[in-house]
Amino acid sequence: MRDIRYQIDIRRKQTSRRHSGFSLIEVLIGIVLVALAVTSLMVANGAFTKANDAGVDLSTAEFLIEQIRELTTLLAVVDPESGISTFGPETGETLASYDDLDDFDGANFSPPISVNRGLLNNFATFTQQITVENVSASNFEQVVSDHSSYFVRVTVRIFLGSREIDSASWLRARY
Repeated sequence: MRDIRYQIDIRRKQTSRRHSGFSLIEVLIGIVLVALAVTSLMVANGAFTKANDAGVDLSTAEFLIEQIRELTTLLAVVDPESGISTFGPETGETLASYDDLDDFDGANFSPPISVNRGLLNNFATFTQQITVENVSASNFEQVVSDHSSYFVRVTVRIFLGSREIDSASWLRARY
């Protein structure tokens, strides 16, 4: 009887040894799952960073558009001295002496300018491109010849390097 008990005890110990711990396959599966989770987190972090960078660029572009909008808001649509004889800057005119909206036609500022016409050197990689066009009174999408309409459309496009980030257009009436 004693021998039978001894044999049963030995079998229990052998069985318990086989089930104490993880097998190599189980460990490998666990490592693969952890590696997949870490890889997924890294990819998600990269995507979030890229989206955040795009949002920062868009916010900066909106800020630079608003600088031009505020700068040109109080300017006359046509030159107060020469009237409609010139479209664009008059001879010898510089940014500091622009006195009407059409002086900004075709202007590119890099680094961009602020509402007080100062350079925004912190945004030197950005460019403000300004177009001023006369548009038809009956169709604001149709461009007409210079000074042939009482309405102008101002378009500001913002570039980061050579890539356009944003643009905005608004209408002004000659009064």
